[in-house]
Amino acid sequence: MYTLGLKRTSAQNIVIGGAAGSVPVLVGWAAATNSLSLAAIWLFAIIFYWTPPHFWALSLLIKKDYEKAHVPMMPVVLGEAETRRQIFFYSLLLFAVTMMLFLMHTMSYLYLIGAVILGGILIYMSIRLLTDHKKNWARTIFWYSNCYLAAIFAIMVVDRVLF
Repeated sequence: MYTLGLKRTSAQNIVIGGAAGSVPVLVGWAAATNSLSLAAIWLFAIIFYWTPPHFWALSLLIKKDYEKAHVPMMPVVLGEAETRRQIFFYSLLLFAVTMMLFLMHTMSYLYLIGAVILGGILIYMSIRLLTDHKKNWARTIFWYSNCYLAAIFAIMVVDRVLF
């Protein structure tokens, strides 16, 4: 439904797709625990809020391809400046969401330190993307966001093993 319909009809296609891409966390949690908890919902939210900065950074790099394919990605429909602002906004939201696992006492200070460092780097990069319109910041955010997601979940695993 998403790929065939929504992806090609809305500039918010990445946000909509982020929800679909976040569902496997809930499925995995339910399969492993036979339940869903608030912590699982926050894991869903981490992937959901990670998705827009990641894919909008990519869309800044390949905007012409989306134009040719008539895919209404944000930089094509709303422009590069708005896309940069949205990357910054969602990076802030992602940072806030990652803090919830610590605030709920699900994760320890180890996780908090890792989440603050990883999130701080992403926010810094998104500020640089706002102020320096060279494509290299979009490329850097795209690649860093891959590492970010792997690292934040790896830190969660280490946190749970150690604490």
